[in-house]
Amino acid sequence: ASIVHKETVKKDERPRVAGAYLNRLAQGISLQADPTVIYALKLQSNDFKQVIKRVLFADLSINSPYNTYVYAGLPPGPIAMPDISAIDAVLNPEKHNFIFFCASVDRFGYHEFASSYAEHQVNAKRYADWINSTGTTR
Repeated sequence: ASIVHKETVKKDERPRVAGAYLNRLAQGISLQADPTVIYALKLQSNDFKQVIKRVLFADLSINSPYNTYVYAGLPPGPIAMPDISAIDAVLNPEKHNFIFFCASVDRFGYHEFASSYAEHQVNAKRYADWINSTGTTR
């Protein structure tokens, strides 16, 4: 629930995000959740006040049990205090076939979901092109 909470601020999207993460777990796919990488970076630097707007490719290899790109399954503990909407989303996830998602460039705060890696690559490239155009480096 803490990962779902940190993944999206949009409460109406949390059941869909929860469903995607649960689909990944059920299929034995790593969560690859950026919020866990952000938490690992903050934990390593002991600076939880820092603002990280962009996860870099190099960040994905940080050696931390909280890094769900490196370690399979759930991290050893919560990465935040989830609110009731995130807890409810995990207890009542949306049923779908999505296993991939990335931030939307059309609907700020929301995500684009995909069932196949090819679909996800299109969404991810669109997001990468957009964020590169903003000059956001961290």
